[in-house]
Amino acid sequence: MQQAEDITLFGLSGWRWLNRPVNWLSYAGLTVTADSGTDFWRTTQHGHVADTGHALLRPVGARFRLSVRVFGDYREQYDQAGLLLRLDERNWIKAGAALVDGEPMVSAVVTRDLSDWSMVPLERVCGPVESITVELHRSGDAVTVRYAADGGTPETVLRVAYFPPDTEAEAGPMCASPYGAGFPVRFAELSLVDE
Repeated sequence: MQQAEDITLFGLSGWRWLNRPVNWLSYAGLTVTADSGTDFWRTTQHGHVADTGHALLRPVGARFRLSVRVFGDYREQYDQAGLLLRLDERNWIKAGAALVDGEPMVSAVVTRDLSDWSMVPLERVCGPVESITVELHRSGDAVTVRYAADGGTPETVLRVAYFPPDTEAEAGPMCASPYGAGFPVRFAELSLVDE
């Protein structure tokens, strides 16, 4: 893990940028415009490897709950925003919302050398939404991904995935825009609880 930049946001210090975006500010939480050509992905389906997405990370323990509410202006294929739990460039989980073939999806990508993607059509499940709240709950060797629409409590389980237990890791808000010209997103109501 890299040294913290000592950014303070959401009432917590010790944040650092992985791939700092050109445009970001701490307004009403965290507002970011994801740079064009950014993504997190490893190999599966297209042979594409990218570790260029933006993530504001801080150290997390072996047991925690991290949630954030995401407001995004999804316009281009694979515009994405949510949370990232990261051990290194080959071992990570990202979860949130992504635009796929013109439709907003609740999405989780679990990567252990190769990326594995799960998604659910957001508006077919929840109806039209303004925002999504996503939660990562790490306990033992598992991470449970939950979500809710428009500020609700994340109760719907999207995915339960393996993550190496008792290892130091980092987590926080992430966003990327693989094909867009820049993807504006705002993160609000971030909560991190050690258990």
